[in-house]
Amino acid sequence: MVTAPSKPTTQLPPSTHEFAEVIHRLEAGGSMLPDTPENLMQIIGIYKAYAVPMDFYWRDLLYIAERVFLDPLPFFKYFLPQEYLDLHNHYAGDDADLRIWRGIATAHPELLEFMEKGKTKKMSRLAHHLWHDRINMEFAEECMRSMFWHGRDMGWGLFEAYLDSDEYKANADRAIKAYFKKNPVMLGLYKLFPDMFLEQTRMMSYYANLGLFWEVMAPVFFEMSDIYDEGGFKGVPDAMNFLVNGIFAIAGRPIYHHVYVDGECYEIIPKSKGFTWLYEAALPYVEAVFYRTSPFRGTKSYNAQAKQVPDLQKDFHYGILYADVFPVGTAGIPPTLLMDDMYHFLPQYLQDYYAKHCRGEDDILIQIGITFQRSMYNVTSAVIQALRTALLYPLDDPNPKHLMANRRFFESQLDRFIRPESRIREIQTSTYR
Repeated sequence: MVTAPSKPTTQLPPSTHEFAEVIHRLEAGGSMLPDTPENLMQIIGIYKAYAVPMDFYWRDLLYIAERVFLDPLPFFKYFLPQEYLDLHNHYAGDDADLRIWRGIATAHPELLEFMEKGKTKKMSRLAHHLWHDRINMEFAEECMRSMFWHGRDMGWGLFEAYLDSDEYKANADRAIKAYFKKNPVMLGLYKLFPDMFLEQTRMMSYYANLGLFWEVMAPVFFEMSDIYDEGGFKGVPDAMNFLVNGIFAIAGRPIYHHVYVDGECYEIIPKSKGFTWLYEAALPYVEAVFYRTSPFRGTKSYNAQAKQVPDLQKDFHYGILYADVFPVGTAGIPPTLLMDDMYHFLPQYLQDYYAKHCRGEDDILIQIGITFQRSMYNVTSAVIQALRTALLYPLDDPNPKHLMANRRFFESQLDRFIRPESRIREIQTSTYR
């Protein structure tokens, strides 16, 4: 049974947009994803399965940004030291800055168990790594590269502009010289090719940015899973609104980049710059990763004459919201490495669901990808509703002009899904599996 969200008290004429039904649902406080018990179960289950590897992603991203930094041969950058496994999440545990998840602040027990055993239980740690019987940090790095590559063209925040400032260059220079103070060869190369080292430092700043973003999202998804297990969510709008409230609760968390060399901290991007989670991390992440990303190598040609990718980065449409999860590499690119990571941490009810609906074990990664796609449409809905709350008017505003302004906003957001590669049409049905 579908639970209808409460409707605004003042009605407008029906929308004439292609996705009028979805727009009316958003106007009523709902999500782009229809409100059904099956959809709720799928998205919460996949949030849990995503949160466990994400607990590794954010820790390793910060480790790379803060400690590995410009190591020219970072062979062991995916081997987290105990210090970062024990690092306290700022949004979980008894000493949290803002406690979002009621669980522990250190690495999640399921993550630690998987890191210890993997799937094989018989290989050495290095063999597990080389066999990819591990968390696939390559996925996290690809997300970071998308943010880094699209950063100059997204229009959110001041983070990207700061990376070109003289202040940033001076801060980076101090950190680079400190990092290579015992390596005259690298210092000599830095003197010869300063821009190359500066560009790598900028990339490290994006490692930190994404790590700090995911540090928030992991406890958000863990808490949503616990609430669902307790029967606390009555429908998809409840789950979406939890995300909306979470966005506002942690919108102002600082985004920064510190590097540690021999026990000394070098503030490449100081907290005092006032860069915030919402504008410098969350919105750029949604734009770069959910919508744009880039084609996997070998699936599209970047040759200008081939015309296989858009001329403008803002027209890229290869994120999960467009991904054709079946034939990999067509309209959009599914995050296949993430699907494999999530497979290890599915809650039992989602395993049972896939056992009922999958075409065998070989089909399960595709089903995980489709469920993940549904869940990210719900996250995107939360972002759209949060932006509407911040920039426009309440859904129950009695002024028709204000409601029409809200509608124009919703329609402009849905315009991005008109292109045929969009999966918004598919997620409206339960048969999309």
